[in-house]
Amino acid sequence: MTSSDSAPIRPGEELDLQALQQYLGTPLASISQFPGGHSNLTYLLTFTDGQQAVLRRAPLGPVAPKAHDMVREARILEAVSPLFPAAPKPLRICEDPAILGVPFFLMERRQGRILRTEVPADIAAQPDYAERISAAFVACLADLHRIDLAANGLLKLGKPEGFVQRQVKGWTDRWNLARTDDTPPDTDHVTAWLAANIPNSTAATLVHNDFKLDNVMLPADSIDRVEAVLDWEMATIGDPMIDLGLTLCYWCHSSFSTFTAGPGWYTRDQFLHHYARLSGHEVQDIRFHETLGVFKLAVILQQIYFRYRRGQTSDPRFAEFGHRVRSLTSKALELCR
Repeated sequence: MTSSDSAPIRPGEELDLQALQQYLGTPLASISQFPGGHSNLTYLLTFTDGQQAVLRRAPLGPVAPKAHDMVREARILEAVSPLFPAAPKPLRICEDPAILGVPFFLMERRQGRILRTEVPADIAAQPDYAERISAAFVACLADLHRIDLAANGLLKLGKPEGFVQRQVKGWTDRWNLARTDDTPPDTDHVTAWLAANIPNSTAATLVHNDFKLDNVMLPADSIDRVEAVLDWEMATIGDPMIDLGLTLCYWCHSSFSTFTAGPGWYTRDQFLHHYARLSGHEVQDIRFHETLGVFKLAVILQQIYFRYRRGQTSDPRFAEFGHRVRSLTSKALELCR
């Protein structure tokens, strides 16, 4: 998929149209669903006057404690969007689970294109397209990490002290809670290595925590800037190397990336060089953060696979997630040995 277009709602993931319209006080012409992503459910609302908004809610079935907190995501966007133009503005926050069964929020609809599994022909025909998109992507991440937290009252969004330690413990706990009978046992080596090798942190910044190309929207008419950064559920305040390590996993390792590991795109070294130059942050202990990034990806997929195995979701895409988890844990083992 190479656009942000919506599609018909997947069976079983419908919204209560009557309850939603009554809550909003505005008639709806249609509701469709954005098919990308594997966790939170995202819908396109089109109103009878032609205006549009995006609705985000947690996935169906039981979820891990503190996960998929849509109210927190909306509050973060409230604080960040005035300072970071790529962050969509929230429009309405509903904390009452009686409306749709869970809290949800509405945010502005951004228009553009998302590169997921391939590069559209019209983009690929542009000169130096891979380098230009790479530059825009890295610049966007650096811009996020340059925001002055204290000057803008953002320190309240997280607790930077002990952030990396909490990351290691939190993701290890999530992993243990989501184990299935086919969970790779040698992952215990990864969690032990991470706990024993926690590095000193750099200065605290905003951390998106899932910064990857298919969470970034390019404007329809340009490949030299980012129109929107999506999926702020895990954003917080902490060590920017957490973002950098995870982003490199998606960007550079051919088993995870679709095309950015190929010719013309920034290499790992180029990515790190340009990030350091633009952000002003020293790149350090990146092996640890790459290992943690791969492990986090494994945990995220394992949590979804766990819900699938327990019958808490029936989305057929999740049936093969066990294989993907094993591939990720093997990569994490390779990185930390």
